[in-house]
Amino acid sequence: MQCPVVTAPTIGIAGATDRFPVRRIFCVGQNYADHAREMGSDPERQEPFFFSKPADAVVPGGGTLPYPSMTQDLHHEVELVVALGAGGKDITADDALATIFGHAVGIDLTRRDLQGAAKKAGRPWDMAKGFDRSAPIAALTRGAPPAAGPIALTIDGESRQAGDLSMMIWSVAEVIAALSRFVELAPGDLIFTGTPAGVGPITPGQHVRATIADLEPLEIRFAD
Repeated sequence: MQCPVVTAPTIGIAGATDRFPVRRIFCVGQNYADHAREMGSDPERQEPFFFSKPADAVVPGGGTLPYPSMTQDLHHEVELVVALGAGGKDITADDALATIFGHAVGIDLTRRDLQGAAKKAGRPWDMAKGFDRSAPIAALTRGAPPAAGPIALTIDGESRQAGDLSMMIWSVAEVIAALSRFVELAPGDLIFTGTPAGVGPITPGQHVRATIADLEPLEIRFAD
């Protein structure tokens, strides 16, 4: 058998033919106070915590997806995603925004039943968060994101999540700075920055639309 050739996943860039290569995907948990409360946590007492997804979990541009296996409780979490064009270790919050290449709308798909079972057993969340096609993302808009602006998600036209980027517990700059203390960040890294309240189930056949301010929207549908 010959050594396989593996191509890095990429995502689109609005208004460009170039594509952004994805190196790693990091996610910050419970970065909106209302979501932290709905998950049973006290946002006043938490420090940022992170988990990851494999790079090939990205679904560039969304579209129709197969419903994931091994779950009866698939949840949506609309998130602002930032893509890094530079990196480093122990980045200060003042310098953090300068590392950003672009930003986009993303959805952190979660097999909530597997996550609940893992939490109860004190086990890792990997199979609840890092499964195939668990990170749909729209095309990137170049530059750092705004500090405020509406973030929302609908299912079949019905509002499920609605908030504002200004409601983040830790700003994008603070998230990047905190994460850079754990790992050395690098160009190609994506960071999902948290979701507002209203996370809930998606069933086969439903149409999901995620939006943030004036960014390109993200739409996905799960096959029956």
